[in-house]
Amino acid sequence: MAKIIDIKLSADELEGTEATLSQWLIKEGELIQQGEPLVELETDKVSMEICASETGILKKIFVNAGEKVETELLLGILTDQTNLDYSPIVAEVNTDIDINLNSTINSNHDSKTHTKDGKTLLSPAVRRLLKENDLTTEQITGSGRDGRVTRNDVVNYIESNIQVASKVTPLAQSPTLAALPESRPSPSTLVPHTNMRKSIANHMVSSLLETSPHVTSVFEMDMSNLIEHRKWHKKEYAELGVKLTFTAYFLAAMAKAAKVVPQVNAKFHEDALEMFSDVNIGVGTALGDRGLVVPVVQQVQLLNLFEIANCLNQQTEKARDNTLKPSDMKNGTLTISNHGVSGSLFATPIIINQPQVAILGVGKLEKRVVVTEINGEDVIEIKPKCYVSLSIDHRALDAHQTNLFLSAFVEIIENWGM
Repeated sequence: MAKIIDIKLSADELEGTEATLSQWLIKEGELIQQGEPLVELETDKVSMEICASETGILKKIFVNAGEKVETELLLGILTDQTNLDYSPIVAEVNTDIDINLNSTINSNHDSKTHTKDGKTLLSPAVRRLLKENDLTTEQITGSGRDGRVTRNDVVNYIESNIQVASKVTPLAQSPTLAALPESRPSPSTLVPHTNMRKSIANHMVSSLLETSPHVTSVFEMDMSNLIEHRKWHKKEYAELGVKLTFTAYFLAAMAKAAKVVPQVNAKFHEDALEMFSDVNIGVGTALGDRGLVVPVVQQVQLLNLFEIANCLNQQTEKARDNTLKPSDMKNGTLTISNHGVSGSLFATPIIINQPQVAILGVGKLEKRVVVTEINGEDVIEIKPKCYVSLSIDHRALDAHQTNLFLSAFVEIIENWGM
């Protein structure tokens, strides 16, 4: 008698988070090896893969794409492929299910060689890009191991086709002014919102309009010493497998400034301000058109710069590879938005990530002409500068705490390594 393997979600996998089944990664009748991705779930913040607990053949799917899932819900069943006499066992699971496994398994098992190659081992980000652009791996040459198609392969393919398409229509074929059609509504396409986009929309509206009165203060910051420090240490870090980014310095400075102004690292209650001992910093990470996630670096106050950079690398890589888990997004007490990486000088207000009371913003780094006093004389210098802001919940904080925190933060950055 064949072994039946239930496909269920444990409490640890969902961690109390509502999720939707995004897609099955194999079809009924197909073989899957233990540890391979079996199904993809989407929560309001992340997409995650659930892997097969054992090797087997997908016998039956009970929950389809787009349906809600919860802990211990039976999503489907796998069966041991070495013994196909399992109808009585499946009947115990659901007597209403039409069981035709013998024909399904035999036809699939005999006609297919169940091996994985570079064309089938795809990351969630690659699968999403292929689906959104109606592409298949057969159209794209993979540059990864065993011919695996990477995200860059898909992006390069799309961009090259856009460039070709822009050249195929000669100018002579363009319509003349006389041939232009009458004014009419512009063609459009409706793109359904993902659960992540819906959640972001609700969270932002609630934070800004229903929960926190936002106020933003902006300081200017000299990055000269920090740039010099990074220049001398980034190669050393890279040799140890860690990328040293400016954001790692910002997290370290935030944790130190939070010691000066602990009210910033807090949660507002109607009758009290709850101030946290741990500084758990969420890092706003853009996912292109798919939205924004905020992975958290835990207990930053206990970490040195190398440890912060290492943890930050791991979290941001998981965010961009679409492998974040709900636990990676929990327990944040303070958030940073390094919006300057995309060219923004400053943004106001940067909406607070509830239930926190503050969010730091760092703008674009650029060389600016400044006037400084040297030996009693004004001297014009060129300095690498950026704007840094703190948006606060005015119920919890006032200008005094806001500016004190920013003053401490800027002083730490400007005197780094001195």
